[in-house]
Amino acid sequence: MLIASEADVTEAVFGVMERTDDPRLREIMVSLVRHLHGFVRDVRLTETEFREAVAVLNEIGQLASDTHNEMMLMAGSLGVSSLVCLLNNGDGGNTETSQSLLGPFWRLDSPRVENGGSIVRSDTPGAPLFVMGRAVDEQGRAIPGAEVDVWHASPVGLYENQDPEQAEMNLRGKFTTDDDGRFWFRSVMMIGYPIPTNGVVGRLLKAQRRHPMRPAHLHALIFKPGFKTLISQVYDPNDPNIDSDVQFGVTRSLIGNFVRHLEPHPTQAGVVGPWYSLDYTYVMEPGEAILPRPPIR
Repeated sequence: MLIASEADVTEAVFGVMERTDDPRLREIMVSLVRHLHGFVRDVRLTETEFREAVAVLNEIGQLASDTHNEMMLMAGSLGVSSLVCLLNNGDGGNTETSQSLLGPFWRLDSPRVENGGSIVRSDTPGAPLFVMGRAVDEQGRAIPGAEVDVWHASPVGLYENQDPEQAEMNLRGKFTTDDDGRFWFRSVMMIGYPIPTNGVVGRLLKAQRRHPMRPAHLHALIFKPGFKTLISQVYDPNDPNIDSDVQFGVTRSLIGNFVRHLEPHPTQAGVVGPWYSLDYTYVMEPGEAILPRPPIR
């Protein structure tokens, strides 16, 4: 159709979108056009602003690398990652869930570790942390034989792929739950950290006078056929930024009990206080077991 006014543009695009064969893609594209065109009208987007927006999107793509995912950072910083997670888990966001953000630092091939082993692979100063986890279904029944991938930042606030001082795959490991659904390991207590701010996301945070900090947390990805792959983060409630996560990822069900101990460890020789322990139960929902696409290599 020939375009006679601004209203005709939207109708013309709707007509094209409606011809999409795949019903789900058609639904998504029609809604996208409706909201995107509505946004442009609502803010009266100028030509200069439009060109700047295109340049920003191009810059986000150009910042992607084997070790950095700017688009994932932006999705989290706008609350989109958290919203998608909550809408798709916990009865459509109506109940609590162990599901959380994947984040930009998961790697696919973490090394296998036996239960009780350590994921510390290089000199990593910090208080020892002993984690006991359990995977259960919605009825509280143990899930044996589940693959549990864990990772977290170091006590200096960096993941190993960001820090040349850390060994390859430091503070990463893959475990298998036992007959009681349990897995356990040793690490070091993590701290909160700033997300990378040398790109588009950093400029946005500065313009909005927002801090870049994430509260301290432990990542886990749990895989078992018959269950929806569980992606989780367990947060330290004592972190000063627990109520203002820059990625909007903290929910009440993801608050862990990181207990600080001052006495010597009862079974680990040479471990004197302070050391920490975490005992957390991960609840998995029935569904299809699919591994996500790694945000970095």
